[in-house]
Amino acid sequence: MANEAVVEDTRRSIAMVEGLEGVVADWSSDQRAFKRVPWGKAMMWIFLVSDTFIFTVFLTSYMTVRMSTTVPWPNPSEVFALTLFGEHIPLLLIAIMTFILISSSGTMAMAVKFGYEKNRKMTAFLLVMTALFGASFVGMQAFEWTKLIIDEGVRPWGNPMGAAQFGASFFMITAFHGTHVTIGVIFLLIMARKVWKGYLEDRKPGFFTSRRGGYEVVEIMGLYWHFVDLVWVFIFALFYLW
Repeated sequence: MANEAVVEDTRRSIAMVEGLEGVVADWSSDQRAFKRVPWGKAMMWIFLVSDTFIFTVFLTSYMTVRMSTTVPWPNPSEVFALTLFGEHIPLLLIAIMTFILISSSGTMAMAVKFGYEKNRKMTAFLLVMTALFGASFVGMQAFEWTKLIIDEGVRPWGNPMGAAQFGASFFMITAFHGTHVTIGVIFLLIMARKVWKGYLEDRKPGFFTSRRGGYEVVEIMGLYWHFVDLVWVFIFALFYLW
């Protein structure tokens, strides 16, 4: 056995390629970097890292514009306030939206837990709940856009309340994030149906479900959803509280 191990180690060392080409060969052959990690999860992490760069550029650009403009910047507490029963309540809608999105992270985490326990009913139910939270968030965002465009006259190229860059920054950042949430809602509903039908446990071919025991795709979906929620925390802090 010891001789066989030595022969195997010798064979591997001979097969190794030196230099950058060897690094590429080692990673692509799954020898080190992604040992025992599903490719879907690795690819999702790579996507999230690239998406992080995009959101970082957007938020950094927003902060640069905010600090460099010589025109007064609108007060978010006044712009995003709601009037209820004659009272002017600042950031009420935004607070509700944030609470809903953070709550959806909890239901998503529980869906992952029940998924690995092979509890199809609870997993599907929690995925649907997460999707409903996300859809509610997008609906409130649409209401917020309508209020700003119709009632306040804010446009991507202008803003009657102050700096023109306010409208461009707001619509660009919130639209990009809202698109992520909308895509997530669609995939959550698709995944909920597949879980309910039992497609993750048999060999039913289909999108994301081509092999048995594929409940890790629920966790992969969770990675995406938690990322979307985390990005909103930064948007909320920098755009609405600053």
